[in-house]
Amino acid sequence: MVAEGTQPVEERSSGSGSDAGTGGVPARRGRLGLLLRALAALASGLAQLAALPPYGLWVLAPLSAALLLWAVHGVRARRAAWLGLLAGAALMVPLIKWQEVFGADVWLVIAAAETVYFVPMAMGIALVSRLPGWVVWTSALWVAQEFVRARFPLGGFPWGKLAFSQPDTVFTGYAALGSSALVTFTVALTGALLVAAVRAVARARRGGDPAGGVRSLANHLVVILAVAVAGAFAPAIGAPERDHTATVALVQGNVPGVGEMNILGERMQVLTNHVEGVHELAERVRAGEVDQPDLVVLPENASDIDTYADPAAAELIQQAAEDVGAPLLFGITRYSEDGTQRWIRSVVWDPEDGPGEYYTKRYLVPFGEYVPFRDFFASIVSRLEQVGSDAVPGTEPGALRMGDTTVATAICFDVAFDRPVRESVAAGGQIIAVPTNNANYNFTGQSDQQLAITQLRAVEHGRPAVVASTSGVSAVVATDGTVTYRSPEAEPAVHVAQVPAMAGLTPATRLGVFPEAVLTLLGVGAVAAAVALERRSRRPGPRLWAKGS
Repeated sequence: MVAEGTQPVEERSSGSGSDAGTGGVPARRGRLGLLLRALAALASGLAQLAALPPYGLWVLAPLSAALLLWAVHGVRARRAAWLGLLAGAALMVPLIKWQEVFGADVWLVIAAAETVYFVPMAMGIALVSRLPGWVVWTSALWVAQEFVRARFPLGGFPWGKLAFSQPDTVFTGYAALGSSALVTFTVALTGALLVAAVRAVARARRGGDPAGGVRSLANHLVVILAVAVAGAFAPAIGAPERDHTATVALVQGNVPGVGEMNILGERMQVLTNHVEGVHELAERVRAGEVDQPDLVVLPENASDIDTYADPAAAELIQQAAEDVGAPLLFGITRYSEDGTQRWIRSVVWDPEDGPGEYYTKRYLVPFGEYVPFRDFFASIVSRLEQVGSDAVPGTEPGALRMGDTTVATAICFDVAFDRPVRESVAAGGQIIAVPTNNANYNFTGQSDQQLAITQLRAVEHGRPAVVASTSGVSAVVATDGTVTYRSPEAEPAVHVAQVPAMAGLTPATRLGVFPEAVLTLLGVGAVAAAVALERRSRRPGPRLWAKGS
């Protein structure tokens, strides 16, 4: 164990010239220690990857946080930086390989950008791991990293949060109290407590007190168990209540060319597939196979035609709504008159009144739905010319009235961000609807990752969620995060479910960004304190940090 506030033993032993007069033993030990740290950093990223869908080994998430903490403890910040880089790359490069559909260069550039966020986090963890209360500060830095990554640049890319590895686990319940930030914090805290337990046992053994080590280990395990048990009971605190039961149908019409960049096929083919899905639903209702739905959710881009500008396309949707006798939530893209801009919408299409309220997608996929700095990037990557018009983000919550039920709508990429679903629920949404188009990514794991995020949102807001995808995965998620229905991929599907429409708000919905902001400030404040103490300790005078950790 290093003397806190002094140069770590690991750093000194690996310096040049340490072989002299010692047979090279300190240098070899230094190199071995460095190798073990690098392997731990790599294992940290891979453990987080395995915890996330499509693998879903969620118990590895705390281990991921523990391994990174072990890797950077006792090293200088600059060494922690490249250890963090290793961990980030081991996670991000394979995690978002589904972006390869747009080209390997796009995939690797985005993965590299996401990896960079692990550098300051690892540096911060190395600094604050020497402070009293380090189990809290190191865990808060995971939240701080995700806070920034979900906002900058270009609106952020929060994919791969620690919280998103916990769609239906002992940690999921914390989402109802403090959104994804509190889930991430408790997962990282559990990892830090594991490290603390190992350290305590090691200290006791060195001090000749094995019984004390056993007691310390038991104490840490009790705290870890308490964290898990509290998570199971967290959703009961201020839980919403059932207002009524709604019969909700979803339609997955399928598209041509799944897994390819161009999935439009012939003109109106996607629209026709989904309209036929609604007619099939109507036939099943008339045959008594399924209940009459109160509302029907269809995917993002369920129409490949701007039905505002094409009367024939609009008539197809109108006939489908009349046939099933229920309002449709239909995914439509609205184009500007000159075709240079578009709005990605989910429109409430009433069987009597036609198109009415709509929600416009708020978080857009850079280089997929719009090209930032188009003149520059399109001149470098010619494929970006296929993004013929730039989508314009919406600004309003998606609380849409469909019959007797208000639907909190978040389109595809929106669901990865805390704000859209939260504001739609706060505006009156009783059921979460996630229209999505993942046809580019079928069989890559991306749909599983998005579904896991939706499961967390259901618990966060105490609402069931209905996912309607063009080609899968469509699903129904209960308020506790469990999946009660899941469609196959790349096949048409129709499903009807009875779901509770909820009233009342969870603490997470009420508190909004507050828990995330507090935890972020705790982490950043701890780094500032560690830097100040580090500088002060270098001045002549008594040591400020005690030996040990």
